[in-house]
Amino acid sequence: MHSPHPLVTVSGIGKTFAGRRAVHDLSFEVHRGEIFSLLGPNGAGKTTTVRMLIGVIRPDEGRITVSLEGATSTALPPTLTAYLPEDRGLYREIPVLRTLVYFGRLRGLEKDEATRRALDWLERVNLLDRKDERVDALSKGNQQRVQLIAAIIHRPTLAILDEPFTGLDPLSQEFFLGLVHELRASGTTVILCAHQMDLVERVADRVLLMNRGREILSGTVEELHGRLDSRAHIRLTLEEGTSASVLQDDPDVDELGPGANGEPNEAHVRLRDGSSVSRFLARAVTRVPVRSISTEPPRLHDVFLRAVREDDARIPGARP
Repeated sequence: MHSPHPLVTVSGIGKTFAGRRAVHDLSFEVHRGEIFSLLGPNGAGKTTTVRMLIGVIRPDEGRITVSLEGATSTALPPTLTAYLPEDRGLYREIPVLRTLVYFGRLRGLEKDEATRRALDWLERVNLLDRKDERVDALSKGNQQRVQLIAAIIHRPTLAILDEPFTGLDPLSQEFFLGLVHELRASGTTVILCAHQMDLVERVADRVLLMNRGREILSGTVEELHGRLDSRAHIRLTLEEGTSASVLQDDPDVDELGPGANGEPNEAHVRLRDGSSVSRFLARAVTRVPVRSISTEPPRLHDVFLRAVREDDARIPGARP
């Protein structure tokens, strides 16, 4: 249930650079305690939107208001907010602990409290024994862990995370995913920009999809699935060494592709609107050796691609 007073209210903002419209008439609300995700292809306007949110640039029109701790303003208070930039900004030659204490002091913590929190975090992420090493002696994944700790060490009310999963191996992605869940559980509201659709699908409460600087779709993940794609989705697991390609000419098949993880013996089938699942399956099992069958909702990746393609199709030549 959303609170009656949003934490962040974006009303009709726009931004133009050298005659090119980067963001156009964009409006949304972010409510206390939720994870709100901005999605969109490169050039959609996500980064420009985030920079307007944090005050690095100002919108040409429209308004951004933030309501934190009973006060409403057009700027994010640094002691109550966190920002993890896409372009990481640690001082590479400075020791890890000193770096974290420095960022804690910047966010209003006393030195002793900043040190205590930094040590607690380093122990949690198994980096306590490396607290006196230079940041650039760490792996990229560990550097990003330090960067995230630096951003949230002051326990912010609002955290803006720009592409936190980029360049991370699967284990580090899972670690960051867990931290995003923890942030929300501790009362922090999160605005998340990310390209990894499968991860966003697992963590976001609501999603806003942008294209060419505008909103084209928004809602919960479930709402996006239901509003955009009502076709049945079926996953087939086949006997080893066989292919589902013969099903491409089935009259009920709209799209036929590989499984979600690229497994060679899996096929992902989307049926045409109004097609009968049972009718399709009755034919399929006579044409290919099927080991197992499951139905699944459309993936956020599919929703994303279809929405952007439909939006681009409205303006010929909008995207190469």
